[in-house]
Amino acid sequence: MHTVKQAEKIILDHCLEWGLETVPLEQSWGRILREDLRADRDFPPFDRVTMDGIAIRHERFAAGQRRFPVVGVQAAGQPPLNLAQGDACLEVMTGAMLPEGADTIIRYEDLLLEDGFAQVQSDAVQLRQNLHTRGIDRRAGDLLVPAGRQIAAPEVATAASVGKAALRVARLPRVAIVSTGDELVEVAAAPLPHQIRRSNVQAVQAVLAEQLRMEGQLFHFADDREQIAAGMARILAEFDVVVLSGAVSEGKFDYVPQVLGALGVEQCFHKIAQRPGKPFWFGHFRRRAVVFALPGNPVSAFLCAWRYLMPFLRRSLGQEPLPPAPAAVLTTEVAFKPALTYFLPVKLCFANNGTVQAAPLPGHGSGDLANLNDADGFVELPPDRDVFLAGEVFPLLPYRSNHALR
Repeated sequence: MHTVKQAEKIILDHCLEWGLETVPLEQSWGRILREDLRADRDFPPFDRVTMDGIAIRHERFAAGQRRFPVVGVQAAGQPPLNLAQGDACLEVMTGAMLPEGADTIIRYEDLLLEDGFAQVQSDAVQLRQNLHTRGIDRRAGDLLVPAGRQIAAPEVATAASVGKAALRVARLPRVAIVSTGDELVEVAAAPLPHQIRRSNVQAVQAVLAEQLRMEGQLFHFADDREQIAAGMARILAEFDVVVLSGAVSEGKFDYVPQVLGALGVEQCFHKIAQRPGKPFWFGHFRRRAVVFALPGNPVSAFLCAWRYLMPFLRRSLGQEPLPPAPAAVLTTEVAFKPALTYFLPVKLCFANNGTVQAAPLPGHGSGDLANLNDADGFVELPPDRDVFLAGEVFPLLPYRSNHALR
C-alpha cells in the first residue's frame, strides 16, 4: 500500500500533453495560457491624467500664482493640446493625455471655477501630482503574464490591452467520467428503497468545470463484468483521461481492477494509506491515457478528485507551479488511531490574528455526502501519530476557499 506522497509522485510522473490550440479571447477565461503576454508599448503609453481638474505648469504655482485663466479643455481620447501660455491652464479629464507644456494636475475639489478662471484653493500642490507617468508600470517588451498562468479577469484585460484577440492555450483532454453499480439511478429518477441517485460523477464533472472549464462526458455501467469490459474498451479508445467511481474495492461485484487489467491498462497502484479513499486505483493505458478509479463512497471520491486528479490535470496542462499548500490551525483536539493519513473535513474561518482556523467536522464517515456541504476543505493529518492538538498547524486542502475565507 502506497503513502499519500508516493501515490502523488506516481500520478504526477504519468502526466500527459495534449497540445495547444488558439481560442478567441472571450472564450479563454479559465484556460491555461501557453504563450507569454508582453507589452506592445509602454504601460501607460502616455502621461495619463488621473483626476478631473486643470493642467498647469508647476513653476507658475511655485512662483506664487494661484489664479489661472482657462484656455481650453483636454478630453480623454483626444490628441494632446498645447498649453502655450505658461500662466494659463487647461481643463483636463481623467484618462486624458497630459497637455504639452503642462506638468501638474490640480483636481476640481481644490479649485474655484468662475468667470473663465480657476482659483487654486490649496497650497499643497506637488510637481507631477495626479499623473500616471508613461512607462511607470511596464516598458514595451516587458513580460506581463507568463505562459502557464490560468486565465482570469486580469489576464483577459491584459491580453485585450496588448491587442490579443485570440490566445494560445493548452488543449483540454477528452475526459470520461464513469459510474458503476446496480444501486445507482439517474438524477431525475425516483429511486426505489434500495437505490440512490448518481452523485459522484456529477461532483467530479462540477470540479472539472469549475476549476479548469473542462467538460467530462458521463457514462454508467451496471454491475456486470461483460458490460463494464465492453464499455471500457470503447472509452479507452476514445478518451485521454478516464475517471471511474466505485467497484474498485474487494467486493464480489468490484470488477473494475480485473477488467482494466484484462484490457491492457497497467496498474500503477491500488490502495493508498489514507482515510477516506483507501481503495483508490490508478493506472495508464499505453502511456496515452490514464485511469483514475476512485472509491464509490462520495467523500472518498470527492477527496481523491481534489487531492490527485486536479494536480495531475494542472501539471499536464502546463500550469505554472502553484504556491505551497496553505495551512490551517486546528481549533479542537482530534484523535485518530489508524496509521493512515487522515483527511479531516473542516469548517474554515479567520482568527483575529489573521490565521486560518479549521474546526473539525468529521461527519459520519466516507458516505456522509451531506457533511461536505457544511465543510470548506480537508486538513491533512499525518499517519505517524494518533492525537492532534488544538493550536497545531496542518496542510489544508480547501475546496471552497473563494468565499469561505473572505
